[in-house]
Amino acid sequence: MPLPTAERVVPGSVNLPPAPWPATALTPASSIDAPAVAAHIISALNSALANKDYTTAADLFLPDDANEENGGVTSFWRDHLVLSWRLRTLKGREKIRSFLESTLGTGSGTVTFEVDSSSDVRRPQVVGLRPAGGVTGVEFYVTVENVGVFGRVGRGVVRLVEVEGGWRFWTMFTTLEEVMGNEERRGEGRERGVQHGGLEGRRNWAERRRDESEFVGAGPEVLIIGAGQGGLTAAARLKMLGISALMIDKNKAVGDNWRKRYHQLVLHDPVWYDHMPYMPFPEFWPVFTPKDKLGDWFEAYVKALELNVWTQSEMVSSSWDEADKVWAVQIKRIGPDGQAETRTLSPKHIIIATGHSGKAYMPSIPGMDAFQGDLLCHSGDFPGAKENGKGKKAVVVGACNSSMDICQDYVEKGYDVTVVQRSSTYVISSESSLKIILGFFYEEDSPPVEDSDIAVWGWPSEVVKARQVDGTAIVVERDREMLEALDKAGFKIDTGPSGGGIFAKYMQRGGGYYIDVGGANLIIDGKVKVKHGQELAQVLPTGLQFDDGSVLEADEVVFATGYENMRTTAKTILGDELPGTVGDIWGWDEEGEMRTIWTQSGHPGLWFNGGNLAFCRYFSRLLALQILAKLRGLEHA
Repeated sequence: MPLPTAERVVPGSVNLPPAPWPATALTPASSIDAPAVAAHIISALNSALANKDYTTAADLFLPDDANEENGGVTSFWRDHLVLSWRLRTLKGREKIRSFLESTLGTGSGTVTFEVDSSSDVRRPQVVGLRPAGGVTGVEFYVTVENVGVFGRVGRGVVRLVEVEGGWRFWTMFTTLEEVMGNEERRGEGRERGVQHGGLEGRRNWAERRRDESEFVGAGPEVLIIGAGQGGLTAAARLKMLGISALMIDKNKAVGDNWRKRYHQLVLHDPVWYDHMPYMPFPEFWPVFTPKDKLGDWFEAYVKALELNVWTQSEMVSSSWDEADKVWAVQIKRIGPDGQAETRTLSPKHIIIATGHSGKAYMPSIPGMDAFQGDLLCHSGDFPGAKENGKGKKAVVVGACNSSMDICQDYVEKGYDVTVVQRSSTYVISSESSLKIILGFFYEEDSPPVEDSDIAVWGWPSEVVKARQVDGTAIVVERDREMLEALDKAGFKIDTGPSGGGIFAKYMQRGGGYYIDVGGANLIIDGKVKVKHGQELAQVLPTGLQFDDGSVLEADEVVFATGYENMRTTAKTILGDELPGTVGDIWGWDEEGEMRTIWTQSGHPGLWFNGGNLAFCRYFSRLLALQILAKLRGLEHA
């Protein structure tokens, strides 16, 4: 039996269950001295790690023998590059002990934690750990140093629960921010920006910048394919680490990857969630960013950060030298003089940053070539509805964000519109997304975005899912009137894998949801009709026929049918150079970390970066630090 739509995940990935909740603190909240609790347990952890007593260190975590008596509750340590060069989540005392021993036991260095009380958000405090209530614990931020052959400096967040015997770590999160001796070139490390007089042939900034962007004399260490948010954030992080990088993009201008999308597209995520590294959106920026405005910002970002990008360029050949660990690539481009040229480069690393999805998935249906209407295309090629659509019929196949935006565009232009919903959709109102799912962390007057990122990514994926189950239940109640009206109109709703809502849908499936910005009411009011449940049998010259024999007449048909796995893009670009060791991308592995993307891919010189702006903001730092480690010989030091 196939899985219900709500439970489908990226093929090959792991559908982790929501983590069980621990019991609330034994001590009344008003009597908990959070700073004292934090200081005591961090002192004990530091002492155990200094003595290389990893059993004692692991015993500071929630006991595994709580499994039977406490419904399977256990502890987690999520580590992003502080203890190893992998993104890991360790579950349970024994795995934590073994991980500490394998990463720290053979070296002479020490790992030291310090409670971070530098702001009200970071300081130790008594908190409710569960969105639905009923679980009280202690939360605080930490700084961490792993001083070995070289030093790693990071931050993290800790959540403690109280059991018989005292306070224990429920979740520990550590994430790398810099490597000593390879700090980012900002603040006190910023560049001078000038060469003072006395040098023969001294060149001004514009001349030096032109030579840098054209790679006169030396090629880039890293080649980035794509100049959307994945390429820009990776390039920015590498730039700050002093690593030369070049982005290439087929489009005529940076930002065209957004400008060329459908006419009415506006980001569904709010500005506070979408900030980019080093240059956040200004305070006057709209809550929801229009596509063309974002494209213009991308252009400004490239100029302000002095990132290197060649537009109207594509890689036409590549080969990997296993002995020297270097690529040989040929780039066809339109040069600065407007002439076509081919450049040969030898980067040590390639980042594919063409979006977290792969090729547009356009189903092959009998009769497509015979369609006589005005338009039949994928949503990625949708040019926008014509100004006067009165008397025209439009059918949109698919029922998630892009589909509903396109339906709204058609309605506004006077078309008769039908959406074909092949399976159920998770629907959340924009207001609930802002207030419930992203609220506190990403809203007006929220904590600094990097503090919020640490707080959010500091939850192991199983706990994230448990929190999202609670949040989704709150959202369903909040949006009940809309959801019931949609169901009555024939539009089928689900709540995502294990009831984990929009976040679980995105992390585990990469789609399958709609953040309502007006489309729901169009369905409820009958302005967008719904065809649900039947599969397409064939395309007729004047419409679509379904497997039950029913027919929808159509002048225009748009297939909002999603995209293939990002690996398909890599295969198109690299051909036979893409080895079988590079697996499918997206979805959780058995530990709850994302597969292949933002981490070692299975090929020593190939990386992937993608996702929404918030994901790219956080993971681009980790991606750049992993490449730094390889380029500077740190990963085996």
